[in-house]
Amino acid sequence: AAAAGLSWRRVSSFTGPVPRSRHGHRAVAIRELVIIFGGGNEGIADELHVYNTATNQWFLPAVRGDIPPGCAAHGFVCDGTRILVFGGMVEYGRYSNDLYELQASRWLWKKVKPQASSTGSPPCPRLGHSFSLYGNKCYLFGGLANESEDSNNNVPRYLNDFYELELQHGSGVVGWSIPVTKGILPSPRESHTAIVYCRKDVGSPKMYIFGGMCGCRLNDLWELDIETMTWSRPETKGTVPLPRSLHTANVIGNKMYVFGGWVPQSAGGEISSHDGEWKCTGSFSYLNLDTTEWIGLISDCQEDKSNLLPGPRAGHCAVAVGTRLYIWSGRDGYRKAWNNQVCCKDLWYLDTEKPPAPSQVQLIRATTNSFQVKWDEVPTVEGYLLQLHSDSPVPSAAGTPGAGVPEASLLTCQGASSLHQSPQSLTSLPYPEMKVDHPSQTNNVIPNNVQVSLSSNSLLKIEGKEKVAAPENKITQEAMKSHADATGFKESNAPSLLPVCTSSPQTSANVGELHDLDKRTVNPDASVCSTVSSTQTMVTQQAVKPESSSTNGAVVKDETSLTTFNSKSEAAEAAFITPSTRVNTGQTNDTHSSKTPPRQMATGKTRDRQWYDVGIFKNNTAMVSQFYLLPEETLSMSNKENADVPDYRLLKKQDLFPGTVYRFRVAAINGCGVGPFSKVSEFKTCIPGFPGAPSTVKISKSVDCIHLSWEPPASPSGNILEYSAYLAIRSTQLQENPNQLVFMRIYCGLKTSCIVTATQLSNAHVDYTSRPAIVFRISAKNERGYGPATQVRWLQ
Repeated sequence: AAAAGLSWRRVSSFTGPVPRSRHGHRAVAIRELVIIFGGGNEGIADELHVYNTATNQWFLPAVRGDIPPGCAAHGFVCDGTRILVFGGMVEYGRYSNDLYELQASRWLWKKVKPQASSTGSPPCPRLGHSFSLYGNKCYLFGGLANESEDSNNNVPRYLNDFYELELQHGSGVVGWSIPVTKGILPSPRESHTAIVYCRKDVGSPKMYIFGGMCGCRLNDLWELDIETMTWSRPETKGTVPLPRSLHTANVIGNKMYVFGGWVPQSAGGEISSHDGEWKCTGSFSYLNLDTTEWIGLISDCQEDKSNLLPGPRAGHCAVAVGTRLYIWSGRDGYRKAWNNQVCCKDLWYLDTEKPPAPSQVQLIRATTNSFQVKWDEVPTVEGYLLQLHSDSPVPSAAGTPGAGVPEASLLTCQGASSLHQSPQSLTSLPYPEMKVDHPSQTNNVIPNNVQVSLSSNSLLKIEGKEKVAAPENKITQEAMKSHADATGFKESNAPSLLPVCTSSPQTSANVGELHDLDKRTVNPDASVCSTVSSTQTMVTQQAVKPESSSTNGAVVKDETSLTTFNSKSEAAEAAFITPSTRVNTGQTNDTHSSKTPPRQMATGKTRDRQWYDVGIFKNNTAMVSQFYLLPEETLSMSNKENADVPDYRLLKKQDLFPGTVYRFRVAAINGCGVGPFSKVSEFKTCIPGFPGAPSTVKISKSVDCIHLSWEPPASPSGNILEYSAYLAIRSTQLQENPNQLVFMRIYCGLKTSCIVTATQLSNAHVDYTSRPAIVFRISAKNERGYGPATQVRWLQ
């Protein structure tokens, strides 16, 4: 396993009602949720269990409707946010051919009655069949039927019949059909696996059937070309896994990962005879579906004695969440005799590839010597490596490295926050974006010893989850509201400060080119209640309002004037929150190397720049007031491929300076290592003396107007002389450059509120960069000039 570069992790310390161990159950994934149904162990289970991989929580949703009886060895597929269940064993010797649909957006079950095939009878009751989805059709193959009408007299009949089930869009089914196929059908079998794969370069989808049981175990591979309906036996390279049944197969990328199952008990290197002994296995292989080559990752002789690998099992479930493979429960008996078999209770995961690059770093707010930044979450990662560099010279850390730094002082803790999910339904995936940051005294920084953190056997728990655990553990019917209701904010974020602009060309920012910050993040310093309608919500974020004397475009004087900015200025080249074309990150996209990325030099127009680590963070937010200086001997190796993440406790730190431009990039980390870096973002710390941004913005709607109100900046830096409010409007300039918003001033005065009329709103530009929104900006002016603006996106 070590040679294969695998890093299995056993999940511990999860919360919520953990389901009892079992075998013969099935699982699918909807985004970060793993949904498990059925299976048996001292009775067949009929509950629906959900595991949230992001929060490490189990919960029992409040299901309703035509709730199916418990079943085992059934078909279980996911189509968007609906799940289909077909067949399975409902009690010993009695099998089902019923079809149920679960609308996971409402946790609503419905029994579905498909039309029978015009060319034959519908599928008979069965268990151990495969049920695979591609497009708007499910493909049913094989299984085991009871030949006897008496359920106590179990006479097995192995099947190799093949059906298509056509689905209606969204909900419901059309009916069964028996497709006409070419080639030789696979032999009868049950407890096999079937997956569907479509190569990127060759657009013909293929279904692959592997293994199973028909009196003896099988390890044959069959391919069905779904477009031509032709069966074939593809030639494979490499070592074919042992014959097996009750294993799992999952597609991640271009690989089919096969884990566990019943395999023959070898005797002296020889596979036992037809009537010989069988055992559970923990062997793990994949089939490269592009080259049809088998690669063994864990052999039977490598089965784990040190609890670093999942133990042998059969009848378990395996499900892919992104590029991560989860395995849960199953029967771990070594021998055929059932009284020697016990079900596992463990949950494991394996990262199969390095994570993709996160989104660009986005600014929540800036001060004179710190930034609060965020980036979009990357699913199934254990942390993020944040780096920065600056045009300004950075002091050398030559000589003896600084003394150890206490963990709590790695970064400024104030404002560091933990993400909390509000109770919500799956009404419309992607989920309603209701993540809220709450103040937390726990920093987001992973402890200094990086190697220990990254080899931890548990998911990194999001701090403070206990505050919302109760609603999340059990999604109630009250949470299943309409999408419009679900997206309403209970809280809105206070303004986050972006840099103040002065007459320096570096700081003549292009307001229109500011990247929209993700509306899910809420400033932890605020608790703002916005008044919203059922279909309209608002969030706030920050943008730069340049000093009027330094704008390159028109200066706003009255309601009819437009604020525009020259996109060809030097500021455009180094625009805030836009990719810097002058920086070469030097990252490769090799997803198979588990090495930590080297400390690379980014070449620029002026001179080579060194990337410095800010730290490694558990969550997707960071308070940045310092970064780590590397010793000279490390700097000299910074372009070497094998540079490791240093021990931060031994490094000196450097504070950020006021009025300085810093560039940021971030990479995600999982069990395979550090992935590629994001595009580069560029921000500037504030210059002392200017007012902060207005805070606690509220929007309320009446019949014919909008009421916009705010509170004075927390740091006015003198007397506030006036406020200005702006509205983004439609303009021909937007057609030429959609990223450059054009603003009209709709208010100027000392009041901390204003009315936006219906006439003004009729001219508003609807911004579609994320979800449709009307954009407002509000800024304050003191004796030095205007400070940064608070930007409000009012969701439509």
